[in-house]
Amino acid sequence: MKKEPVPVQIRGIFPYSSGVGAAIFLGTTEKVFVIAVDPGMARVIHEFMEKAEKKRPLTHDLMLHVMKGFGITLERVLITDLRDGTFFARLVLQEQNELHTSRKIVEIDARPSDCLALAAAQKRPVFVSAALFESIDDATPMLEKLMHEGTAEPESGAEL
Repeated sequence: MKKEPVPVQIRGIFPYSSGVGAAIFLGTTEKVFVIAVDPGMARVIHEFMEKAEKKRPLTHDLMLHVMKGFGITLERVLITDLRDGTFFARLVLQEQNELHTSRKIVEIDARPSDCLALAAAQKRPVFVSAALFESIDDATPMLEKLMHEGTAEPESGAEL
């Protein structure tokens, strides 16, 4: 029997002290894990979560405009696997025909950071495969330590 994917939220975004990346903490109230992203992607995700105003559309904004133009909506994000220290994810998209009489679901392989940016922009749910969520180490103590030490504030609350 296949287990249902686990819904997760962004619990915090912390820059690395070296400045070469950021840690995105994802998870539930019981367990979190970390995805490393470059600082630019962390900033994009944070801006979408905070609904920050931009002077001009950036790449993810362009992607969302193209999707909207073709009647495509982001249904959800699924983080599927961890191989050789790299997370894999999929965008689950829905395309509706012009008459709204049929729809097509398409899954596209994408970087988790891009998936998280688009999900944050559209306030769409993020899931992790149950097998992956069970197999990854719990980083809750690390997140609690960062929040307690005040070395960095999380870039966001918890919900997407």
